[in-house]
Amino acid sequence: MSLAELSVHRADVDHASSVRVRRADRPLHRLAEVRRIQGVSRRTVARRLHLDMASVKHMEQEDTDLSLSTLFEWQQVLDVPINELLVEAEEPLSTPVMKRAQLLKLMKTAMAIKQRSGQGAIQRMAEVLVNQLVEIMPELAEVTPWHAVGKRRSQSELGQAAMRTVSAEVLRDMGE
Repeated sequence: MSLAELSVHRADVDHASSVRVRRADRPLHRLAEVRRIQGVSRRTVARRLHLDMASVKHMEQEDTDLSLSTLFEWQQVLDVPINELLVEAEEPLSTPVMKRAQLLKLMKTAMAIKQRSGQGAIQRMAEVLVNQLVEIMPELAEVTPWHAVGKRRSQSELGQAAMRTVSAEVLRDMGE
């Protein structure tokens, strides 16, 4: 495919989609690596970008050529500077981004301990830890704990709510 044909092909693609280009010399981005380091699940990315999991998985492949607007959307979801998504794969993430990711994971753990501990002394120690982390990085005040541990559903499986029955009376009341 010539450059002119590639330009025409790319013009036909809308802003949310991507073009798969095989480049042997270097990867085009490192979305998957940054997502993992930041502790963000694919499911969270899919929800925030209003995409399905298959699209997110495809976009994360380092040879997927993404539009600039799509990269900016990922940058907002992952909350990192855009250059961190584009840096050569051999280079590590910048120290501030790595430290932020470490503090974020530590805060999620502290919040989980605080929330799930049944012992008052443990909850108070977790509260002190949470306050100290917020002093270091105020944006951590909005962090929620890790999700409860359990078996994850596949996309094809239905959740518990889908299995519940709804009485005819409830449906009738909703229609009124």
